[in-house]
Amino acid sequence: MDISIGEFIVLALAAALVGFSKTAVSGANTVSLAVFAAVLPARESTGVLLPILIAGDILAVLTYRRHAHWPTLWRLFPAVGAGVLAGTLFLMWADDTGVRTSIGAILLLMAGVTVWRRRVAARQEETAASGRARWKAPSYGVLGGFTTMVANAGGPVMSLYLISSGFQKLGFLGTSAWFFLIVNTSKVPFSIGLGLISWRSLLLDAALVLFVVPGAWLGRKCVDRIDQLLFERLVIGATVLGGIQLLVR
Repeated sequence: MDISIGEFIVLALAAALVGFSKTAVSGANTVSLAVFAAVLPARESTGVLLPILIAGDILAVLTYRRHAHWPTLWRLFPAVGAGVLAGTLFLMWADDTGVRTSIGAILLLMAGVTVWRRRVAARQEETAASGRARWKAPSYGVLGGFTTMVANAGGPVMSLYLISSGFQKLGFLGTSAWFFLIVNTSKVPFSIGLGLISWRSLLLDAALVLFVVPGAWLGRKCVDRIDQLLFERLVIGATVLGGIQLLVR
């Protein structure tokens, strides 16, 4: 892809943030998808970002694989599959402008969801009981599948579901790691069929994936020390700015 050195540096930093988010603050990679969609054509950016996300998922699974809660994952997967199929149908007819606008709108929606998530977390005991309601897994699963297929933006949706279900830090990270490794890997055939992943995009991925490793290493070192509240505020602010930039571009 025809990108400048400055643009490559920006993409490399965004790739490092993917690694950091996978091992420290799930959902922070919404900033990365905003960066990729701003530097690259919006539609193609989702295909370029997907292998980088999978690399981060592999590192997260290697780090937190023992802490996953598989009954929760099995409840989510059928609805997530339906959401991925819906997102694939959307991408079949959406052009670059439509995808860019959709990503911007999804980013703003996810920022709102993240704010709501923090309020829900404050009432964790009450919401944990409601997390067993039958409608929660299907509704969150479909929305998460659609947003992850269209914009790789399923992180905040799943974060809200897991936190509202009462998951603590390690269980949250382990379950989230396995969830996104399986879901993102399953999206690869759809992305190839839609022309979002090509040899040209994989060449760019081969250069950018190297930056995921130090980001993941830094996230693992910081996960027990990070000021979660401050970081989430910065992520929300950057996500909102990225979403607005895509909408007005």
